[in-house]
Amino acid sequence: MKKVVFYALMVCFLLPQILFAAEKVRVFAAASTTNMMDEVIALYNKSGGNAVGSYGSSGALVKQINAGAPAGIFISANQSWMDKLEKDNMLEKGSRKNLVSNKLVLITHKNNNISADFNKKIDFASILKSEKMVIGAPESVPAGEYAKQAFTKLGYWASLQKNIVTAANVRDALAFVSRGEALLGVVFATDAMADKNVKVVAEFPANTHDDISYPIAIIKENSNDEVKKLYNFLLSDKAKNIYKKYGFGS
Repeated sequence: MKKVVFYALMVCFLLPQILFAAEKVRVFAAASTTNMMDEVIALYNKSGGNAVGSYGSSGALVKQINAGAPAGIFISANQSWMDKLEKDNMLEKGSRKNLVSNKLVLITHKNNNISADFNKKIDFASILKSEKMVIGAPESVPAGEYAKQAFTKLGYWASLQKNIVTAANVRDALAFVSRGEALLGVVFATDAMADKNVKVVAEFPANTHDDISYPIAIIKENSNDEVKKLYNFLLSDKAKNIYKKYGFGS
């Protein structure tokens, strides 16, 4: 009888620790980081970690976090959505840092013979005709917000309205072009690298849009030792080498 009581007490003592150990650390990250984050998280898990990535537009992820989604870490594709979480007092103090940088590019399917140079006047009417250009929805997708900024600065935004369609995130925009469902698209340079069916038509000048940097931070409500361990790994040299591999800048 004493042994039964002892084992029962041991189970009661160990069960919370087992459950805690089994709980995954969730990284909510911008869709454009999908490939690199999958590899970084896989490497982290090989060393005994227990993490998983959840990807989408930065704006949609922020809404989920504010609604109580169990994100331990958030990586945004722009500063403004991280600003929103910071304003809402959702971030652990001192954890916000810039992780990587990126570039904005105009793409088409690899079989299309299209060329353009933003240093010269581009005749989009002749290129597109009745075809579509896809961008991320500017109100929730950073790549779409940058695209709107750039086209506005360059004087094309108003005339492109009849051709522009929007996607829920930058990877959806990439997929439209990859499948030939849109003639042109605006994505990050790293997205274009990730899909062999597309090619870069032109790179947007850096002075036509806000600086493209990806901030990372810990979500205060879900912070614990495991979250902090993964956070430190994401800032490590091992992780940085993978970011570089996928074309992200430091």
